Amino acid sequence: MQNPAPLTDTGARARNLLRAARDPLLFLQEAAADDLQDRLALVNRTFTDVAVISPWAQLWQDRLPQAQVIPPQDTLPLQEQSRDLVIHALNLHWANDPVGQLIQARRALRPDGLLVATLFGGQTLHELRACLAEAESRITGGLSPRVLPMGDIRDLGGLLQRSGLALPVSDTWRVTVRYDHPFKLMQELRMMGEGNALSGRLKHPTRPSVLTEAASLYQEGFSDPDGRIRATFEICVLTGWAPADSQPQPLRPGSASARLAEALKTTETKLPD
Repeated sequence: MQNPAPLTDTGARARNLLRAARDPLLFLQEAAADDLQDRLALVNRTFTDVAVISPWAQLWQDRLPQAQVIPPQDTLPLQEQSRDLVIHALNLHWANDPVGQLIQARRALRPDGLLVATLFGGQTLHELRACLAEAESRITGGLSPRVLPMGDIRDLGGLLQRSGLALPVSDTWRVTVRYDHPFKLMQELRMMGEGNALSGRLKHPTRPSVLTEAASLYQEGFSDPDGRIRATFEICVLTGWAPADSQPQPLRPGSASARLAEALKTTETKLPD
């Protein structure tokens, strides 16, 4: 039995990043990095051995000048228990094996080291996905992969537990960006390095009629009174710690020394079997 094709064409992803690097547009990367810095400021810890997985090293030169920035790759060059903080910066959504990426990061952490991963969530570009799908279905009678499928925050939170991290926390926030025209959004996605790198993508140019129809549907369904269109970007933040004996541990079931009803000062009512 053949293994299924990977979701991401890593060669195409690398070419997209190389093209974007000529004139990068990094406002979403910057917003996610600023948010991450704010979160780290709330952690009562000084981190000295930091690794950042990101294709945009320039973002971290001032924010975390002591950090080693590692370009995204299937096998991360991280020695076991060599770090006290690992940041996976807004790139995990392109990984063919996101759990494997988190496991590698967890192994690189010393006990009680921190992992923070940011990635685009399931509501990202939902407007563009819907319009492209409807336009292509109308004109060609079929659908092809165009926008990367992204996970729901409830599912993404489970990745932390599967990777063996303790005290997992996941949350999300959104950015709404407005554009004069849908084609401007598509242009800026390429400048972000977020162009289509799916393995199942069309290997020939999209029909102009499909793009024109998608743009028309976008402006009909997702425009403001001033005529500008809206694009949603959902940024998910996953946080977990390498297991350590010093961390709070859950109590063994049945080990409670007091009844909940007593604490609430109420009467306990038994349910029938």
